[in-house]
Amino acid sequence: MVERVGRAKLDGPGRARRRTRATGRHGPPGRLRAALALALVAGGLSACGGGGGAPKLTWYINPDDGGQAAIAKSCTQAAGGKYRIETSLLPNDATQQREQLIRRLAAKDSGLDLMSLDPVFVAEAANAGFLRPFTQSEAAPLTEGVFETAVQSSTWEGKLYAAPFWANTQLLWYRKSVAQKAGIDPNAPDFTWDKLIDAAIRTNTTIGVQGNRYEGYMVWINALIASAGGRVISDVEKGDEATIDIDSPAGRQAASIIRKLARSSAASPTLSTDIEEQSLSTINGPRGGFLLNWGYVWRSEKSDAEAGTISKSIVDDLAWARYPRVNPQQESKPPFGGIEIGVGAYGKHHDLAVEAVRCITSPANMKQYMLDEGNVAARPAIFDDPDILKEFPMAPLMRDSIAAASPRPATPYYTDVSGAIQNRWHPPASVNPATTPGASARFIREVLQGKALL
Repeated sequence: MVERVGRAKLDGPGRARRRTRATGRHGPPGRLRAALALALVAGGLSACGGGGGAPKLTWYINPDDGGQAAIAKSCTQAAGGKYRIETSLLPNDATQQREQLIRRLAAKDSGLDLMSLDPVFVAEAANAGFLRPFTQSEAAPLTEGVFETAVQSSTWEGKLYAAPFWANTQLLWYRKSVAQKAGIDPNAPDFTWDKLIDAAIRTNTTIGVQGNRYEGYMVWINALIASAGGRVISDVEKGDEATIDIDSPAGRQAASIIRKLARSSAASPTLSTDIEEQSLSTINGPRGGFLLNWGYVWRSEKSDAEAGTISKSIVDDLAWARYPRVNPQQESKPPFGGIEIGVGAYGKHHDLAVEAVRCITSPANMKQYMLDEGNVAARPAIFDDPDILKEFPMAPLMRDSIAAASPRPATPYYTDVSGAIQNRWHPPASVNPATTPGASARFIREVLQGKALL
């Protein structure tokens, strides 16, 4: 199993891609942004150093604007000398994040106490014995009042292996003026992808989506298939003998939608290389109309408007709706992403690490992290908080979308499955509903059986 984990690839998310970074796009670019992130973490480390001789817990975090380091400091102070949390920054690139964790876990690194995990990584790491499962009594406070989708994504073979920290979903963001010109109501209960694409064509505007060959594209494919009533894979407990379901009516409907958009004037000219950031930029351009993207969009757009990067009129014109349907009479299944906190199997302080996880994922810290970073809390009750509603007027829709979301498949071989699908479904304009789902089903099987390489 370690060999498979080590060679598998994962690039992105879905984490909402966590937008590669976890927050808004208003920060400084490139090396300056990385230097700022390191400075923020360094600040968190020095602030957490006041624990003196208390046992140190190292928390490997995905890059953000300092929110996780602030929580580490807060939980260290709350521990009253029982433990201290230090943060260690993972790379910006999602593939590199995963590979760094894999190398350390496969080497039984005792210094990896806590880690911020993409939901799709949990089953793989748990099955490999890399995560310390929570006992039933430990799991209860970590899952009480938490979105079932988040709990499901944190569970493997009936055991909780990670604690939901923040959740995420995609909304349909749109320019109100464009929707009015097209004569559509994106919030109508029967609003579909076909109606969306036709509206964009009529108004000569674009639909921003993530079409690059990376995990964000898999998010789109999975959401379309789930919204059509299908699934990519089932019987995952059979490992590499799992049932491959992508070659189905739902798979063909998903392929039809991708092909229709990719070959239309509504597609971004750079669709096949667009990730979250590039797709977001399309809604701000002269042909901006519609966008499928994660919850960070609102905070990012407001920040960019305040900084003068985009016109404030764009934010005033921005609205949101639930993820479009595939079939008019069938509710959509929006994408699901986020971050969970896992405990390394080889750490020296498991009991203290569990206490730290309880602190990190407390309702108060979830709320504060959502306010600080714009990343969506994993507890639905937080969405009714006045502070959250003031900052995120679309919070009720986010809550309902997360509750209805369809997680990507939970399988130890997820990265092989995702990589095989990306291989056969890319570029989007090449997708053929008559052949692509079947070709990807065969390729998934070959990859799982070791007969083909990604």
